[in-house]
Amino acid sequence: MDDTRFAVLGTGGIGRRTLEVAQYKDGLTPVAACDRNGVAVDHDGLAVEELLAATEGNIASGPTDDTDVETDGGASTDGGGVSAADDAAGGVKQTGDDAGIVASSQGEPTETPIDDVIAESDGIDAVLLALPNLEHDFIPRVAERFAAADYEGVLVDVLKRSRVIGMLDDREETLIDAGITFVCGAGATPGFLTGAAALAAQSFVEVESVDIWWGVGLKSGYEDNRGTVREDIAHLDGYDVETAREMSEAEIEALVDEHDGVLEFHDMEHADDVLLERAGICDAEDVTVGGVLDVRSDEKPVTTTVRVTGRTFDGERGTNTFQLDDATSMEANVNGPALGYVNAAVRRNRAGDYGVFGPAELMPGF
Repeated sequence: MDDTRFAVLGTGGIGRRTLEVAQYKDGLTPVAACDRNGVAVDHDGLAVEELLAATEGNIASGPTDDTDVETDGGASTDGGGVSAADDAAGGVKQTGDDAGIVASSQGEPTETPIDDVIAESDGIDAVLLALPNLEHDFIPRVAERFAAADYEGVLVDVLKRSRVIGMLDDREETLIDAGITFVCGAGATPGFLTGAAALAAQSFVEVESVDIWWGVGLKSGYEDNRGTVREDIAHLDGYDVETAREMSEAEIEALVDEHDGVLEFHDMEHADDVLLERAGICDAEDVTVGGVLDVRSDEKPVTTTVRVTGRTFDGERGTNTFQLDDATSMEANVNGPALGYVNAAVRRNRAGDYGVFGPAELMPGF
């Protein structure tokens, strides 16, 4: 397969790690990256080490401000660029007077970062949407923007919300007409673990339940993952997307302190359920997702485990179990599979296979 030239929308923790991991994957060349304030494009390949070093620092996090404008979709953005809710979720690096990508020698300031990447998309095979989805229709609307610009290629996201899958399905005809292959939920969970559950289910003729229980220690640091933490907070009892989006940084830190840095989640609205259902593995209601996040330790608080229980053709009932080694970091288990799904999707796209795919339908590839 020819080299894959890809772009990253969002340079928070997930976006930055994607660029870093790509250096260890053959055949992947990052050619564009953007955040709320800037864009960097080099079709011969970005200088990743310089970009990462220049954008190292704290991530901005807080409610939107009065400078935001309303788009026709009702979501608040700065000048038609990256969603201000995404920025509040931790998409921008703070480095002195310049924030984020504009601090890099490769970066250019812009008020329309996504549009700037779209303008360069003829030279881009795949785009990873590394943007927290703190507005339910944000990712689907970004996909529409690429389709409206006649982009022909791959879009991959690492979203975590079940209801967003339906919004993407509603746009599938538009994506097919444009020649876009969209892989939704292609990180760790949903994504890597969704695919593992689908494989484990093959032992059974009837799947009774899928239980995903994850553990994450923020090896790359809380400062570098505030967007992920904010998005996860929306899954806590008593919280939702709206309240998490509007929380100030001080309120988030107070919540973290209240739990001694360890947040535990049960019955999360993760997209694994609808993605396994659409793959024909089981009903969405038979899937449960939960986990433990330690924002103050590199060590995983619990071992990430997938348990698939079902009945075999000869009448036996059993449980297949899949575990991730505790030594593998969140970054390895999110960004490695995400780039694997990029490769797999590019193969599909070049073969003329367009539309919306889940991780259990499209397994990652080297």
